[in-house]
Amino acid sequence: MNYQNIITIKPGKRSGKACIRGMRITVYDVLSYLAAGMTHEEVLADFPYLTQEDILACLSYAADREQKILTVAA
Repeated sequence: MNYQNIITIKPGKRSGKACIRGMRITVYDVLSYLAAGMTHEEVLADFPYLTQEDILACLSYAADREQKILTVAA
């Protein structure tokens, strides 16, 4: 999944947190909903401006970031 075209980081938006397509919803927001037990379908129903690709981009971004953290720490 190529998340670079979906996940955006702008210093003035949401304190520079990773957001989805320049909107105010962050990767953290989406991951928190999923971690709390919401399904992809429930997230999409609650936030109709999001797409399945947006959710997958959040997961890919988090996995890539985790890999980079583990690589640096090792």
